Amino acid sequence: MPVPTDAITSSHTPTADGALTLPPQATDAGAENTGQQSTEVVEHDLTFDGFRYTCRIARRGPLDTQPVVILGGSSQDRNSWQRHEKWLTPLSSVITVDLPGYGTADFLPAKYGVDFLAAAVRHVVRELGIPRINLVAACYGGAIGVRFAQHYPHLLERMMLVGMTTVIPADYAVAMERWDGMIRRGETEPIARELADRFMSPPGTGHVRKKAAVARLVYQQIASQSPEQLRMSAEHNSRLMRHEWYRPEPTPDIPGLVVTGEHDTLTTPAMGRTMAACLPTARFMTIGETDHLAPVERIADFADLMARFCTDRPLENLPYASEPEVFGTSRPA
Repeated sequence: MPVPTDAITSSHTPTADGALTLPPQATDAGAENTGQQSTEVVEHDLTFDGFRYTCRIARRGPLDTQPVVILGGSSQDRNSWQRHEKWLTPLSSVITVDLPGYGTADFLPAKYGVDFLAAAVRHVVRELGIPRINLVAACYGGAIGVRFAQHYPHLLERMMLVGMTTVIPADYAVAMERWDGMIRRGETEPIARELADRFMSPPGTGHVRKKAAVARLVYQQIASQSPEQLRMSAEHNSRLMRHEWYRPEPTPDIPGLVVTGEHDTLTTPAMGRTMAACLPTARFMTIGETDHLAPVERIADFADLMARFCTDRPLENLPYASEPEVFGTSRPA
């Protein structure tokens, strides 16, 4: 899911592998006349199976829950969620990752699939010495997140999936082969237009907040990719076509939440309900006036939903979302 980063970059210098730490609890001394504690940020360069990658950790104030690890879509990077952090860092550490093959990490050949990337997430958790995490995983990150839950259930406290399905939509799979050729030929502007149209709901579907602005950002992000970014995008498409997206393996019985945009036409609410029904314990919700790019169309509301879920606060009667629907394989027949 190419979600715009809003040109946010990090100025923090990555630390060496030998000094892996979570940020210390922040103090008021770092906040200048804001009345709030400042956010402490640490970055670590790590290596997994020979591939270098980077994780970013942000924290502010006392912690109320386990660290939140966010796995974004294929065109997101570790800086894409900074605008959500102010709602999350008062409650927990927030960890975002450029996994191998994405962001500023090393190029990852397509022979390495979802299993490898899930193992890389486990590597992050182990290197940071975290017993259990809250996992928020969106679109392609959702495929990695589910595989992580299936293979490393002892590391999970809760799991929230965003725009996740059990199958890649058939028309999207067909289009990927065409996009792969376009990327390899350097046809960035045509594919940027196609992808912007694909990820936004079509006219007449329903009102979507910030639709025009987000569509422009998606187009600009894809059209301005560097040769190395295009190479990684092409390899990502090959990875999608070569490896299983979803595998019906046992998933831990932990609190689960599946979310889609109300007007998402790529990973539809019906697909989200199917995904929720595959988890032992899950609720399903839609976010109003959004499509596939709900996390950037309603940043504050999406961040509030993440914070509520990760701290076991009520999800009912929220002005920006539908009422929770209860699903799960562990429900009594």
